[in-house]
Amino acid sequence: MTDTNTILSAHTREEIDEWITRYPAEQKKSALLAALRAAQHQNNGYLTTELMDAVADYLALTKIEVYEVASFYSMYELNPVARHNVAVCTNVCCMLMGSDTIVDHLEKKLDIKLGESTADGRIYLKVEEECLAACAGGPMMQVNHKYYTDLTPEKVDEIIDALE
Repeated sequence: MTDTNTILSAHTREEIDEWITRYPAEQKKSALLAALRAAQHQNNGYLTTELMDAVADYLALTKIEVYEVASFYSMYELNPVARHNVAVCTNVCCMLMGSDTIVDHLEKKLDIKLGESTADGRIYLKVEEECLAACAGGPMMQVNHKYYTDLTPEKVDEIIDALE
């Protein structure tokens, strides 16, 4: 059994506990997505096996249940990434509104391809994001979980340049 009190920070455990209260006692598994998000945030944007094991123990789940969820959803990173996580929606609606232009612009501006981080560890450009559910505001991107809509290359430059 994993020592969750050592691996998961007090803040992460508090956040998970708050999510657990939103579901019936026998449905702790329902808090898994939020628990993984909190653990990932605690660890500079990615999940380790040790963190996933701690989440499994904390929620009384099997490790495989946690691994399946963490490896399925694109919001979870299983390898180290840069300080800032940038995801451009490339689903059909955003594509029709010009997301390919935004992706091309970001790749040139940052001198990286999708799925790579800048050499200075500042920005990670996620692999193509299927849908971020902001279809009316396309093209759009998410930077550190914050949505930016109605993008133009100029607007992207302002957003990226404002990141530390």
